[in-house]
Amino acid sequence: MVASMRVLLTGASGFVGKYLYEALIAAGIEVRCGTRDVVAAQSRMPERDWVRLDVEAPETLENALRGCDGAFYLVHGMGQGADYPEKEARSARNFLSAAESSGVSRIVYLGGVLPAGQRVSKHLASRRETGKILRSGSISTIELRAAMIMGLGSTSWTMVRDLAARLPAMLLPRWLRNHSHPIAVDDVVWALLAALLSSEEASHVYDVPGPERVSHRDVLQRVAALQGHTRRMINIPILTPRLSSYWIALVTRVELDMAKELVEGVRYDLDPDEDILWDHFNHMPMTLEAGATLALEDETSQAVPSYASSRRGRAIGAEFAKTP
Repeated sequence: MVASMRVLLTGASGFVGKYLYEALIAAGIEVRCGTRDVVAAQSRMPERDWVRLDVEAPETLENALRGCDGAFYLVHGMGQGADYPEKEARSARNFLSAAESSGVSRIVYLGGVLPAGQRVSKHLASRRETGKILRSGSISTIELRAAMIMGLGSTSWTMVRDLAARLPAMLLPRWLRNHSHPIAVDDVVWALLAALLSSEEASHVYDVPGPERVSHRDVLQRVAALQGHTRRMINIPILTPRLSSYWIALVTRVELDMAKELVEGVRYDLDPDEDILWDHFNHMPMTLEAGATLALEDETSQAVPSYASSRRGRAIGAEFAKTP
């Protein structure tokens, strides 16, 4: 049973934050949602408790964190200018300092899986540095590292879904042969709650992989199959990551700057390297087909405009509310 707890949810209007909110409420946790524009957020979701928060503006942080037992750090600046890694590092330091001053006892940060022994892309290196900064203080900080998250609102999922849906044949650059462990957003939400409520006192890093190691090529083919398509793959080993990003920006809803960052991030295998969260908790993440199916259903459903109103989120939270 979850004791009385209040948490600050940064990135509350972003992809994962939208999915996480309803689960937290169902678990019996009081949620304060951070946003740069309180008026706009309240007009869209008036039932939530909103507070002004800008991680680049230290003066907003202590008020947002005041009285909170824990905080989710779900903000990132990928695609927001060439200097975003410096901004992300500065923001993480701001947040940690304010959290320590406010008496927060747990920070949960969602980062990205790193390629083992290879050159790390700009955005994954920035995610790594952000986690390192947050774990450097006196607060118990749990960093979760995920590869592609399957869910409505995920940029990497949007790229995969659009490529699988729109191209009768696909050029196959070398990086599409690399492997990853795609994870459903429902399982990421479960992991975030588990990390918040864990009795672990020290800071720690856990990977949260999906149950299957699969090539990016296979992901595209299997998502296409779920949409009723058969795709022909054409090997083009000389197609560079830069050229691939232009191709992706042309045929998907992903903007060019984001496409460049995403392609750089998958140039090598993204396998679990840290402790795996599932080895410590009684939870089995869903299959690629199950996670992709839910993501496709959420996109086509007009009755459920966001995960916050879905029963899946409430079911995840209720599971934690019943845990002794």
